[in-house]
Formats: sequence, C-alpha cells, structure tokens
Amino acid sequence: MFIAGFPAGPWGTNCYVVATGAGSECVVIDPGKDAAAGVDQVVREHRLKPVSVLVTHGHVDHMWCVAPVAGTYDATAWIHPADRHLLSDPMAGMSRETTAMLLGGDYEWAEPDDVQELKDLQEIELAGLRFVVDHTPGHTEGSVTFRSPYEEQGVSELMFSGDLLFAGSIGRTDLPGGDHPTMLRSLRDKVLPLADDIVVLPGHGDQTSIGRERATNPYLLDLMDS
Repeated sequence: MFIAGFPAGPWGTNCYVVATGAGSECVVIDPGKDAAAGVDQVVREHRLKPVSVLVTHGHVDHMWCVAPVAGTYDATAWIHPADRHLLSDPMAGMSRETTAMLLGGDYEWAEPDDVQELKDLQEIELAGLRFVVDHTPGHTEGSVTFRSPYEEQGVSELMFSGDLLFAGSIGRTDLPGGDHPTMLRSLRDKVLPLADDIVVLPGHGDQTSIGRERATNPYLLDLMDS
C-alpha cells in the first residue's frame, strides 16, 4: 500500500493520498485548505489517478478543497449525510473565531458534481482498496472514521480517524454540531474495542496506535475506569 500524508493550510490538517502502489488509482482523504497543490504533487510524482475523495467530517479545514480536487480529477466525494450540508454551507460548522479569520475573502461553496453518502459499518471498495466506515459523532454529527486492512509490519489495519482521536487527545466538541457525551460514546463503542496494533492516522498531528492511546490517552483511560 502507498500512503502519502502531509499537513495543509493554517490549521495543519493532515491530507492523505492512498493507493495500492505507484501508477494506480488512488483515494484522497480530507483535502483541506491549500491541500490541492500537495495532492497534485503527489499524484504527478507517483503517476496516480484520484477516483474518490473521502471526508471524515464537514469542517472547513477538512473539506475546503474537496470540490476542487473532485472536480479536477472527476472523482466522487463521500461524506456522511449528517454533514453533507456543510459542503455547501461550511460556515454552519464554524466557530465565531474561525469565521472571523475568513472574513474578507470572497468564497463560493458548492457540492462536487458527484457526492455519495456514507453509513455506519459500510464497506466500500475504491481504487483497489477496502474501507470500513464507522459513524463516530461527537466532533460533528456526521463524523466518520475509515479503517483499511494493512497486514504489514505487524499492523492489521490503518484507521483514518479525522478529528475523533489524536495522539494523546480527542477532538473538540464545542463547535456547532459537537456534543461531548456523544463523543465519549463514540470513543467507547468504536475505538476501545479495536485491536492494539491498528495504526491511527489522525486529522491533525502525528500518527499513533490504538494500543498507545489505550495506555496513555487520558480520555480513553477515563472511559476504561468508568
């Protein structure tokens, strides 16, 4: 499996390009602000063709470039229906501070031409890769994670966790659509049952593993103690 990840934009959002190998079709996950140029560079260097854009949730720092990337490569965008409205109205999911950062810009938002909706426990096959979708609300109502079999170097799966789980922390729940008890339920039901060897590729910051977070993440430790 080929994976290229890079932080993009003022929020340092991790965008991932995933393929079976060079010269093949690929999937782009969470192309946020300023991510289109990075996607283009990876695609050209490795002779890839994006066929799908996966969105972990509808916050603008994760979907700013979904429409441009999908349009450039004639790719299908995938998002949970509870966050689909944010593709065309991202201000509905922003804090007052984030909105203030963007004032003065002339931005027009629209859905990509081809949008497919995700559902909990759905299995999708894209670009020769298989992904299991877990609906994990709490950060937003439509937050999801994507798990893909890896089976190399002692790793059974990769988990693209969006803003559900970070190294040492979890996503914030104080933005529109966020809810802390719901977030804790998602972590309890969708993260704690997972195998320790799963590598977590989060929406921000460094990669980690389920085992490491189970042992050190204070939010998961509190859940296990409760």
